[in-house]
Formats: sequence, C-alpha cells, structure tokens
Amino acid sequence: MATLFDQLGGAPAVDLAVDKFYERVLQDDRIKHFFANVDMVKQRSHQKAFLTYAFGGTDKYDGRLMREAHKELVAQHGLNGAHFDAVAEDLMTTLAEMGVSEELRAKVAAIAAAPQHKKDVLNQQ
Repeated sequence: MATLFDQLGGAPAVDLAVDKFYERVLQDDRIKHFFANVDMVKQRSHQKAFLTYAFGGTDKYDGRLMREAHKELVAQHGLNGAHFDAVAEDLMTTLAEMGVSEELRAKVAAIAAAPQHKKDVLNQQ
C-alpha cells in the first residue's frame, strides 16, 4: 500500500506544498510574527524533512522533537492553541488550492492536527 507521502505525489509535491504553505503563513496576521526572525530557507527545509517523515516518506527524522523545537515559542512568545489551529488551517487551505483530494487532506489533518501532536508543539501534558 502506498504511503501518504506517495499518495500526495512524493518529494516534489511536499516541497511545493511547504513552499506555498509558508507563503500563506507569512501573510497570516494571526501567526506571521512567529517567523519574523526565522531563516525561512532553513525552516522550509526542516518542515519538508518533518512532513516527509510524518507522511511515511522515510523512517528517519533527524530534527528536534516538537516539544524542544517549540518550547521557547510557547514560553516567551505565547504560542497557543489558536496559533496551532491557524497553522493547521493554512496547511489545509494550501493543500486544497493545490487540488489535493478531500480524502488525502483528511489523512494529512489526522497527522498534522492530531491531539498528541498539538500537545507536543504546545508543551502540554
């Protein structure tokens, strides 16, 4: 059975989705301030690697754990559930605009917006 990564179109599709996603995020007044001093080339690379892993494109992920990666954003910049939801919404909108089927978007949402993932990003128990 093909992985979600393969169903989405593999590396070219994930790369394009991440690039379009960050174009949207950087225009989103709800969350763009979190990226004001971020190296976006590096950020895009990290996100592509994470989504490749999360969607089954590889079984190896060398990036930081979500709790560690977002700890400072939560503690010092007030990252909260509304911000997490805005990011998830921007991802879903991006995928819809790319023509990704509703079925595949639901599979992406089940991973990207999973309750445990949200807790990890927001450093919650």
